[in-house]
Amino acid sequence: MGLADRHYMREPTSPWRFSATVTLVILLVIAFILQKAIIHPYFEAEYLELSLDGIRHGYVWELLSFQFLHSTPLHLILNAFTLWMFGREVEDALGKLRFLALYLLSGVIGGLFQILLSFMWPAVFGGGVVGASAGVFGVIAAFAMLGPNRILTMLLFFIIPVNMRAIMLVWLSVGISVFGILFAHRNGDNVAHAAHLGGIITGVLFMKYGLRLSDNISDSFESRRQKRDLIRAVSIKIPKWPQGKSEGSGEVSEQEFISREVDPILDKISQHGIQSLTEHERKVLEAARNKMAKR
Repeated sequence: MGLADRHYMREPTSPWRFSATVTLVILLVIAFILQKAIIHPYFEAEYLELSLDGIRHGYVWELLSFQFLHSTPLHLILNAFTLWMFGREVEDALGKLRFLALYLLSGVIGGLFQILLSFMWPAVFGGGVVGASAGVFGVIAAFAMLGPNRILTMLLFFIIPVNMRAIMLVWLSVGISVFGILFAHRNGDNVAHAAHLGGIITGVLFMKYGLRLSDNISDSFESRRQKRDLIRAVSIKIPKWPQGKSEGSGEVSEQEFISREVDPILDKISQHGIQSLTEHERKVLEAARNKMAKR
């Protein structure tokens, strides 16, 4: 398989030159300002918040609109900051369009989880739902799938630093969501735990089955995981890109260059994320990408 077929080396297919993550954060802030300054509370509750009554009336757009509304400034800040913190690296790995699909789909499926519980238990889960949390949790799950063993430093109670692996953060989130669902009738915290759980499940399934990438993500989580350790610390010297020489001339072929120099870096990205690359490895990728673009 040629270098151009690999996900990490493709030129962006989207015309956008800016970050989708930053754009989403800006949209969330703008939507919140409009929500509080212009939108009437009755209109918001009736037509924009996600609710069982709204879906029954055919207001299917609520599955999208609720993701851009927030109850308080703190609610907005937590979601926007978390999206910015995890979203940039997921976007780097997936590309803008796939990242947006992951985010919005996680929000929609998370919303459907919440609606299902509202239907089954209306007295507890029947209220309106707002917030980007379902989509954000989908992004967190995707981040953990890309680098499950990455060490994250979280602030417990916003004060105490705690180190944990990325995959453990996902399991902790699942545990909190399940606990919140089971004991919602007692704690009354008014948190859409089912939407969070739906977002996490969507993020995991999106990374495992929703992507059809050549051999960088789907193959890393299935075939390569059984064949070898994906983490290979490499120390290489940047070679000149082969200029069409035959193998007998002493120059390496393009395929050999990809296999020997580029593949280890792509493997490292698939396990730890693009931010884990050293400056040297980034230069190798950049040189290969530039050469590919000149074909």
